[in-house]
Amino acid sequence: MEQIYTQIRQYIDENRQPMLNLWRDLVNTESGTTQVDGVNAVCSILRREMENAGIHTRVRAIQNSGDMLIGEWNPGSSEAPLLLIGHMDTVFKEGAAKENPFRVDENGMAHGPGVLDMKAGLVMALYTVKALDSVDWKERPIKFIFASDEENLHMRSDAKEIFAEEAAGALAAFNFETGYMDNRFVVGRKGGGPVSIRIHGRASHSGIAPEKGRSAVLEAAHKIVEIESQNDIMRGRLMNCGMVDGGIGENTIPDSCEVRIGIRFPNAEVRDEIFEILHRATNHNSVPDTTAELDLSRVMQCMDTTDGVMALFRHLQRTAQDCGFGEIDCFQVGGLSDSGITVACGVPTVCGMGVRGEGNHTPNEYAEVESLFQRSVLAACAAYTLNDDFANTAE
Repeated sequence: MEQIYTQIRQYIDENRQPMLNLWRDLVNTESGTTQVDGVNAVCSILRREMENAGIHTRVRAIQNSGDMLIGEWNPGSSEAPLLLIGHMDTVFKEGAAKENPFRVDENGMAHGPGVLDMKAGLVMALYTVKALDSVDWKERPIKFIFASDEENLHMRSDAKEIFAEEAAGALAAFNFETGYMDNRFVVGRKGGGPVSIRIHGRASHSGIAPEKGRSAVLEAAHKIVEIESQNDIMRGRLMNCGMVDGGIGENTIPDSCEVRIGIRFPNAEVRDEIFEILHRATNHNSVPDTTAELDLSRVMQCMDTTDGVMALFRHLQRTAQDCGFGEIDCFQVGGLSDSGITVACGVPTVCGMGVRGEGNHTPNEYAEVESLFQRSVLAACAAYTLNDDFANTAE
């Protein structure tokens, strides 16, 4: 196996400049989530690179967003595929790349919008397969799923459903999200996102006919107290009623009100508890004749730390030792990612496989260039040694 690891390492070393060039081109192509043309331009660059590498590509149209890119390598194999996943959008506004273009400083750190989260990871996923191809590995299919609107949690699109459809039946997944400077990889993420309760009452003049009114704002207040009283921070059950919008003035009993709530949960059990609390608050009214609707459509799944997830991490950990990468560890984080979708589909996933760096979502975002190459080697070696029975392999 050492010979294979050496060959993979050699391939990545020989392609450092092409990897840097692609990274630069992706960073300098602006792709904020709402910049549909920019996201599709990134998609086109990656599609060209994939096709040139012998990877079959197709795009899935996503409502209110850029296209999702699907790549399939070695599709003739009957084995379950390994997924390499990521997203092509960033959080930055138009003009960010002109103000802060890709560059590498004297300390070997790369800068630019999305340089860390997560343009580098897209390069790494591609070169993972190219490195495997260089050693004639064809043990199983590898499938790429690159989303176009992850940064806004797919809240205005049908991407979550399409992502889950594409991920179904895979053996395992590596998500090339931001890597951490201490070489800990992510085995759990909280779920959550924005939810809302829209309340309907009956408008009336508050001075002339107050008895005819049914205040939606008053009903919202009852619901807020009911919901917030059931937070359990120690267990990670969080419901923050962070924004309330209702009424038109002091002299009118309001007939509508919306409560926008941020929720977070560490696992599916707590998620179900939160959903039950929200449904109960929505369906129960304290102000007579008011009604309400609950919108959960924008919630992102948590990445549960399942036995399969931990088995996949242990495989990565063994490979890191064997291929010379060194010691690695794992942890759980609060931020959301599409790893929640794959784990919910029953696909063990290790997240944070991307380049190391800090400053996500800020103009000061930076990434360690050397880790682009080191972690591409690790991902390729881990893919090479991944067996169907990895979940049953003794520690």
